[in-house]
Formats: sequence, structure tokens, C-alpha cells
Amino acid sequence: MLRLLFLGDVIGEPGRKAVIEMVPKFKTAWGIDFVIVNGENAAAGRGITGKITIDLLRAGIAVVTSGDHIWDQKEVMSYIETEPRLLRPINYPPGTPGRGSIVLETAKGKVGVINVQGRTFMQPSLENPFRFVDDEVRRLRAEAQVILVDMHAETTSEKIAMGRFLDGKVSVVAGTHTHVQTADEQIFPGGTAFICDAGMCGPTESVLGREIQPIIQRFVSSMPVNFPVAKGEVKLHGILVDVDPLTGKAKSIRRVAEPYLGQLDATAEARRTIPDEATVGSE
Repeated sequence: MLRLLFLGDVIGEPGRKAVIEMVPKFKTAWGIDFVIVNGENAAAGRGITGKITIDLLRAGIAVVTSGDHIWDQKEVMSYIETEPRLLRPINYPPGTPGRGSIVLETAKGKVGVINVQGRTFMQPSLENPFRFVDDEVRRLRAEAQVILVDMHAETTSEKIAMGRFLDGKVSVVAGTHTHVQTADEQIFPGGTAFICDAGMCGPTESVLGREIQPIIQRFVSSMPVNFPVAKGEVKLHGILVDVDPLTGKAKSIRRVAEPYLGQLDATAEARRTIPDEATVGSE
């Protein structure tokens, strides 16, 4: 069995510090073979930089996905051309810097990752994600049986539709962008694991990772306000999926919701058990 860990949107310095410290411990304690993280909010809560990408990759993350904030840090435009493991949504027009998919080797076989962005209530409005993803899945299946799709989108309907559309064609469809982990993890009839939103890796006393009062002020006044990244306790959210590397079909999916406890004793960290609540397995 090949075990994948997918972590939702990393929010600013608190989120990336927690991810960088905890991912190596998760890999050891849970026997994880491949880690994917959405990093589009990793730089002060907006965008990502080359340095941050390097730090995430050095922590044992195999692929960093993104979404509508991928270009918020201007330096990323040149960096993304040099680092194929940093993905931008695949449904940008031809000629856009970077790439939207990758296939990497593991000890248990190749793993493909596709990053795609929805269109409903999303800016910029990109090309049709269903057509782009369908073509790319066909191409990647010639190389890899195991494929994960990060569906970065606003509405649950578009994410569920993408999951159903790709059922039996890919191993995992994980939604990102809304920062709130949903409780609808499941395995569709064709063997595709799905969750509407993996959640975020960021401060829990917040509004989607941002300080609470400025967000409330914006809603009350309708005036522009800065939204600093919040402080305090951090939690890492995502999913843990076991996939048959020969067929590419998911066998189980579990939600991950792990508090970041700072500099814990290494022995205590090693005793972390695989999350077992809300476990879904195929028959």
C-alpha cells in the first residue's frame, strides 16, 4: 500500500513553521510515502516565494500546489520556471509560466499530482477545469497509476462534480481554497478518495487564518482593511489516504486535524498514532 498525506492551505509563518517541523515526524510515525501541501498562502498569508518553497521541499514535502494567489509574490514568476515541484493551476492559458502537473518516483511506484482551479466565484476565471484535467489525466496515466488532484475552488458543487467526474480515473481528489475542513471524506464507487476541503494549516483563533477583528470590521464597515495573519495555537488539517499502487484505487481515507504543539519531546512525537476518527475504507 502507498500512503499519501495531503495538507491544506498553509497560512503564513505560523502555518509553514508548523508544517516544516511536523511533516518529518508524521512521515516517520505514520509511514507516509508521499506528501503534498498547498502552499499558495504560505508567504505572509498571500502567495509563495522561492525560499519558502525550498524550505517546504527540504522538510520532506514532495510537491507544493497552489491556486488563485500563486502570483501574489512577483518573484515567483521566474522561480516557478526553475522548480517543477511547485505547481500552478493547469488550466491557465498556454504560455503561462510554470506547469500544472508532475510525476515523481517513489519506492512504491510513480505518483502524479495535478493542480487545477475552479471557475465559479473564482478570479481570475480560467479555462474549463474539467476539460483540462481530463486531458492531463489521460496523459499522466501512461506514466503513473496513482494520481492526486488538488481542486482549488470555491463551491462545494464544483468540487463534488470534479470528484465524480474523475471517479475511477484518479486516486484522490482533494478540495482546497476555503480553509475549513469538511466532514464528507469518502471513497467513490470507482475507487477515488474525495474530500470537499482539506482545511488549512494555520492559527485556529482566527477567521480563515487571519486576525478576527479586522475581518469583522470589514464586514461591518464594508471599507478596505488589512488582514494580518493571526497568532496563537496552530492546527494542521488534511487527509491521509492509502492507495493500491498497482490499481491506483484508494483503500482508505482519514481526516487529519493535528495541533502543532511546538518543541515537543521527540519520544512523545514518535508515539503519535494514525488518526482513526472518521475513517472511510472501501469494501
